[in-house]
Amino acid sequence: MRISKKLKTLSGLVRAVRALKKKGKKIVFTNGCFDIIHIGHTRYLKKARKLGGALVVAVNSDASVKGLKGPGRPVNPENDRLEILSEFPFVDLVVKFKETTPYRVIKAVLPDVLVKGGDWPVKSIVGSDLVIKHGGQVLSIPFIKGRSTTKILQKAGKKWIKKPRET
Repeated sequence: MRISKKLKTLSGLVRAVRALKKKGKKIVFTNGCFDIIHIGHTRYLKKARKLGGALVVAVNSDASVKGLKGPGRPVNPENDRLEILSEFPFVDLVVKFKETTPYRVIKAVLPDVLVKGGDWPVKSIVGSDLVIKHGGQVLSIPFIKGRSTTKILQKAGKKWIKKPRET
């Protein structure tokens, strides 16, 4: 895996966020599996980034994704997902978390803005209690209809998998 300066451990993330806050940057935080990156992800992340001065993306580990999505997931391993996200210019920092939710990461970072996709009502967003308690904002960004990793996998199915040629 190519090492990016954007990829952080939790302690490295806390230090980086502290430095950004000292510079007056508004910290925006989101999280997800980001298993198969698609246009819904990129548009969502761009919108999230516009809400502040730096965007932190927390990514579920492989074990966490498997626990949430079931066997066969993730399709892409965590190191690939982390590297892909770190290559986006609108993503400032990336961290992996092993738990089912990013609560521990949110508690450590205390972002100014916490965002999730449109399928999450604000009151159901993990960590909203922490962010609101510390004077932050919690938002739900609308999804792009029909764009999701699950839909991509359903569409792909077995009919799209090309059988290897016999030699």
